[in-house]
Amino acid sequence: MRAMDVMSRPVVTVPPDLPARAALVLLIEHHFAALPVVADDRVVGVVSESDLLYAGTRGSDLGATVADIMTAPAVTMPTTATVAELTATLLGQGLRSLPIINDEGFLVGIVGRIDVLRTLVHDDDITADRVRRMLHTYAGSRPRWDIEMIDGVIWVTGVFADEAERRLVAALARTIPGVDHVELRPITPATT
Repeated sequence: MRAMDVMSRPVVTVPPDLPARAALVLLIEHHFAALPVVADDRVVGVVSESDLLYAGTRGSDLGATVADIMTAPAVTMPTTATVAELTATLLGQGLRSLPIINDEGFLVGIVGRIDVLRTLVHDDDITADRVRRMLHTYAGSRPRWDIEMIDGVIWVTGVFADEAERRLVAALARTIPGVDHVELRPITPATT
């Protein structure tokens, strides 16, 4: 996978002459970690939570412009950067997001740590978690079953009260998008 496959777009950007306080409002409203600063269609810097937090601790500096507090030059990556390269740059430089530029140097997207983390999760893992949560709710917050999923097949392992509960659990699991087939693996409760 490459940056072009995982990047978010469109990108919210700010101009260098924007008041820092306005950038702060954008970060908070949109839950961003950083905003690329763009002038003449080029990334000239990044204004991050850290930049704004530091400016805020100096009192009146939030009245400054983005250009006064941004980190420049911006660390950018090309659309062809691999996930491994993105990860190394994010972690190695302590960044939470990276502007992504095309061959001409124009901003085309942004990659945050969460975008890279998403590449580590398989769709089956997400679907299995949804089934797990649904069955957890059904069981009244008493986890009773182990859930596994591979290639659209869910395996539910645990103790079932009776055949009716088996049918109900299978039916509930099938309501989750991505579940192609349900296999139940009943176990007998240990008696003492």
